[in-house]
Amino acid sequence: MAKPIATIRKQIPTENERKKQSLDQLSADLAENDAALKKTIEIVRELHDSGILEAVQSMLKAKESIAKIVLNQATREPVTNLINNLMGAAGLLTSLDTELTKKLAGSVVQGMDEGSKHLQSNNKISMFDLLKVLNDPDINRAIGFGIYFMKGLGKGLKEE
Repeated sequence: MAKPIATIRKQIPTENERKKQSLDQLSADLAENDAALKKTIEIVRELHDSGILEAVQSMLKAKESIAKIVLNQATREPVTNLINNLMGAAGLLTSLDTELTKKLAGSVVQGMDEGSKHLQSNNKISMFDLLKVLNDPDINRAIGFGIYFMKGLGKGLKEE
């Protein structure tokens, strides 16, 4: 009968064996990804030849002073005003009805086309023409929209 196993020996590689395993793994990875490595080297060569690599390296070395400059510029009043205005505009855009906005944008394009046609015709509009076009439902709708838009704008300006 065989002797029972009393001890288990764990194989611990030596420093040289670990280095050899790492080199073997690295060689296998290089052989497996040679096309990608060649492309990467080509990109790095192009960056070096164009001077971009050197500029990036200099920026990395000067990262603290660049961060200070960016922070000083970002805290200037015009920049903070811009940020506040962008946030206000974003708030306005989120509160608008999307269907009405699409309709209004399409109407503006159509109005630009009609206005362009009038400019090309060079016709003069008389006072009688102005009174006559008030009966046109399209013009009446646009004038009504403009009047009530101005009324709402005035109300908004009055509120505190």
